[in-house]
Parts: sequence; structure tokens; C-alpha cells
Amino acid sequence: MISQAEENYLKVLRLLSDVNGVASVNEIGKELNIKMPTVNSMMKKLSEKGLVFYESYKPIKLTPKGKKEAALIIRKHRLTEMYLVEKMGFGWEQVHSIAEQIEHIQSPEFFAKMDELLGYPKIDPHGSPIPDINGKMEWKEYKKLSECKEGETIKVAAVINSSDEFLRFLNGREIHLGLKIKIKSVEPFDKSMVVSYDKRSPETLSHTVCERLLVEIL
Repeated sequence: MISQAEENYLKVLRLLSDVNGVASVNEIGKELNIKMPTVNSMMKKLSEKGLVFYESYKPIKLTPKGKKEAALIIRKHRLTEMYLVEKMGFGWEQVHSIAEQIEHIQSPEFFAKMDELLGYPKIDPHGSPIPDINGKMEWKEYKKLSECKEGETIKVAAVINSSDEFLRFLNGREIHLGLKIKIKSVEPFDKSMVVSYDKRSPETLSHTVCERLLVEIL
């Protein structure tokens, strides 16, 4: 049996290691706001359960078993977020903290029914992939809006930073997944962009915002 605390570590480790395959104790501690000795102690415990490869002073890597367990926790979280948005009318900026609580429910049938009611979605409300029942995730290659050029038309596909503050910022500018945006100009000095979409007046987006939006070029 995996405890709630252990699930939190596994989930964070999976999200941190998706790029390079490993994560440091320091990175895990910062993400969870937990001191390094406590993280090391948990890594030893997870290693004993066959969930991580752990050696002192070396990067942490999930075992195949740990990788699957972590993916299934992420699956529960993202399915919950989707259900809260699609079936209960919550905003995409409201669902993370609720899903953090529900993801620890130990009932595969509960989440299987949620998946069925949603029509087996592939992505969550923020554009992140939802793992399947075997823990596999289908990643798509997107570009950051900051990498796009003047004159291109793009479609918003996902957000990198799904903090409540950032999502509220996007809400205030009516920016959402699936939105088609025309890049009018790119400022050479600070890389900010002037964009147009729908019937709104042209909007200036900072480089920071453009770095956090993943898009498809149309």
C-alpha cells in the first residue's frame, strides 16, 4: 500500500523527471517545500518498496513500477480536473487544489466511471496528457508561443504553468485552449508580442506569458 505522502512524492518525481529521466533531491524538496533530509528519508523508503532507484548524492530515478504508479496518480488528478470543468462547471483556475485531494481516493472503479462519463479524454483542462489505465502518456510536440514568428497564426494547445494566478491572467484576456491567435508583431528588445484574436483589440503579451503558452502552428 502506498501512503498519501508517498503518492505526492511519486507524482512530483514523475513530473520533474519527464524531461531528463531523473530529478535531484533538491528539486523534489523545492517542489514540495520539504527539507532535504526528509526527502532523502522518503527516497530510501520508496527505494525499499521498489519504486525508485536511490543512491546518496545521485539523481533519483523512478523504477518501471514507480513510473507506472506515478502515472496512475497523475491520471486520477487530471481526470478529476477534467470532470470538475466539464461536468461541474468549475473554471480551469479552480480545479487543481480540489483534484489534489481527490487523487488519493483508492478506487479504480471510481476513476474508470469518471473516464467513461467524460468520453475517455486524452488531455486535461490545461492541455496536459492524461495517462491511460496502464500509465502510458501520449505526448504531443508543441512549440512555445515565444518561438513563433510575426505573421504566423497559431492555436493555443496547452499551458506550461497552470498556477491559479496565471490562469486568471489568461481568463482576463479571454485566452483559452483552442483559441486561434494571429501574431501581428514581435518586439526585438523584450520579445513581447502584439497579437490579435476573436474581435478583441490587439493585445500585447509579455515574453514571460509567451513562454508559458504551448501552441500549434496553423
